[in-house]
Amino acid sequence: MPDPVSTAVQGVDAASLAGNAPAHDFSIIGMFMQADWTVQLVILMLLFASFWCWAIIFEKWFMFRSVKAKATRFENDFWASEALDKFYEKTKKRANHPMAIIFVAAMEEWFRSKSNGSQTAQGLKLSLRERIVQVMQVARSRELDQIENGLGFLATTGSSAPFIGLFGTVWGIMNSFHNIALSKNTSLVAVAPGIAEALFATAIGLFAAIPAVIAYNKFSTELVRFSNKLEDFSTEFDTILSRQLEG
Repeated sequence: MPDPVSTAVQGVDAASLAGNAPAHDFSIIGMFMQADWTVQLVILMLLFASFWCWAIIFEKWFMFRSVKAKATRFENDFWASEALDKFYEKTKKRANHPMAIIFVAAMEEWFRSKSNGSQTAQGLKLSLRERIVQVMQVARSRELDQIENGLGFLATTGSSAPFIGLFGTVWGIMNSFHNIALSKNTSLVAVAPGIAEALFATAIGLFAAIPAVIAYNKFSTELVRFSNKLEDFSTEFDTILSRQLEG
């Protein structure tokens, strides 16, 4: 039968140890400051990636909104124009979006070849049409590359951020168990702070990855649609130029 006196003493000692245990701050800043330096480095990397992703997201959102609106206005003006020459003179000085740049590049190749007299022979007519198509393809690819710039970082962050955060979590849990082994204290009070700090890295990883994945999927879809729109315009414009050559 246990001694009541010794039991009471053990209870007092346990309460004393619990009372003397250092208080842990479970706020976001507190968990960051109390975490291991490796976990802190992981969190800083993820926060920087998240900040950069949001900068790309806002920049792409405004960019797609602008180029789509300008392309719509350009198409309306293009089909409403009566002469390509006059429309080219009006457009070349303010070609500040992909569709206008494609049009200006094609017209410049048209006038360059026309001034050299290369539209006289049938074979040279076909060669001119091929050059115009190639010029439009090059201009289209160059403009799409500029629009696509930055989407790769969103894809990389979306795929790698959870694993980087998981690395910080595993490292933090390893340190927690190491400290438990040294202190020989397996109580929840001793384990909880280290586990919380470690899991905080995973939360930051998801915080960076989820918006990046959503934004990448959205902007990739927008890019494909806009690319198809540019390709359709190039095909229609090539048809118009072919009629001019045949005439």
